[in-house]
Amino acid sequence: VMTAQKRQNKNSIGKHSWFWCVRESCLDRLSCFLLRCLFLQSELLISLQFFPVSNFHTMTSLAQLSRVYPRLLAVRKAAVVASRQLNLLEYQSKKLLEQSGVAIQAFRVLEGRKDEDVLKDFNVNEYVVKAQILAGGRGKGHFDNGFKGGVHITKDRSKVIPLVEKMVGAKLITKQTPKDGILVKSVMVADSINIVRETYLSIVMDREHNGPVLIASPAGGMDIEAVAEETPEKIKTVPISILAGISRAQAEDVARFLEFKGPLVQTAATEIEKLYSLFQKVDCTQIEINPLAETDDGRVISVDAKLNFDDNAEFRQKDIFAMEVHEDTDPKEIEASKYNLNYIAMEGNIGCLVNGAGLAMATMDIIKLNGGAPANFLDVGGNVKEDQVLKAFQILTSDQNVKAILVNVFGGIVNCATIANGIVNATKVIGLRVPLVVRLEGTNVNAAKKILQESGLEIESAQDLDEAAKKAVKAIS
Repeated sequence: VMTAQKRQNKNSIGKHSWFWCVRESCLDRLSCFLLRCLFLQSELLISLQFFPVSNFHTMTSLAQLSRVYPRLLAVRKAAVVASRQLNLLEYQSKKLLEQSGVAIQAFRVLEGRKDEDVLKDFNVNEYVVKAQILAGGRGKGHFDNGFKGGVHITKDRSKVIPLVEKMVGAKLITKQTPKDGILVKSVMVADSINIVRETYLSIVMDREHNGPVLIASPAGGMDIEAVAEETPEKIKTVPISILAGISRAQAEDVARFLEFKGPLVQTAATEIEKLYSLFQKVDCTQIEINPLAETDDGRVISVDAKLNFDDNAEFRQKDIFAMEVHEDTDPKEIEASKYNLNYIAMEGNIGCLVNGAGLAMATMDIIKLNGGAPANFLDVGGNVKEDQVLKAFQILTSDQNVKAILVNVFGGIVNCATIANGIVNATKVIGLRVPLVVRLEGTNVNAAKKILQESGLEIESAQDLDEAAKKAVKAIS
């Protein structure tokens, strides 16, 4: 910012310009967010035409900026989906908790009538029968065979197997699944416990605190986001030293905040310590217990658990990663991960191939802004090779909903010529039959443009992201 000011007469930078906003009130959330975007991916700002790269004194006013700010917030929120990490089924997570000494309900896992024998020694007063898929909202979901509900409770053990048979082999459809649902291959049968009170506890890796943060609320068993919005005083966050770990005093303080009383304070504190120990031991990025329940017989139980893991820790957590359920994941995502491509399917019809998560999200946003709908998020990364470009095109064209492809690459680390060669090769190998729009900028861009021009292929070029998005949308209209 100061370098830009030195280049220009100080008075030429208007009082209401974005740069003035950053200089004078950098604590303002809008300014800080935009500055962060500039450092993370300058292309995000350039693509939205806030200022030309070579003309720093041509600034967009803050008033103009405010009109696109809501869309930037949408991009910021969308960042959550850009990272794909290992997730486990509920019963798999509970097994890990059990192995670490965390108190859980007794349970069994069945895949059909053939497993009926596992219930012979499982005598409880009431059974909870839960379909196992990687999605929430199971209780209110429905199956493609007409059966209602992915969670059932019964006191009659003879009814358990019939319930299992109605679930296994059918697709469960909830608000969080694809529209066709997810195939149920296993069912967890657990001991139903009498819950007196429900609390919420999670441990997450947090970039802002550069380490683990414990999040707790006495209002468990419900949407924690709603609790945070409506009653923020019921949310407690506790940064934890990655070196020292959680102290007994911290655990007891959290237990009291969760409104455990008497001897249950010590019981809950012990459970919290065990959960943090597991979090660290197996390289979790998140452990969420909702609810962490108090029972009528004075126990503290982790009733529902969700564990996420750091993909970079696979080399030392091989047993855990071997449990990954690929059947619940889009096959295209699995194939992409083999080639170090970050792919997430969406429901639009414009396939996107972009480098960098920030630029990828900006690209999807601009497509939407121009009346189109992105078919995917696909980040090829900064060290992309020609074979990865080919695989990316194969993945994009395997989606029958894709009616056009938009390539948007800003070559900082990426060599645009490599991308161009990959595009030409991929187009020839797969016999591309949908319109292709390519926007390249940065390292070796002139060589890249020459490669595309001399290929003789029908490739629509664009000078900037806005033009590229408009051409892609027009190609399918």
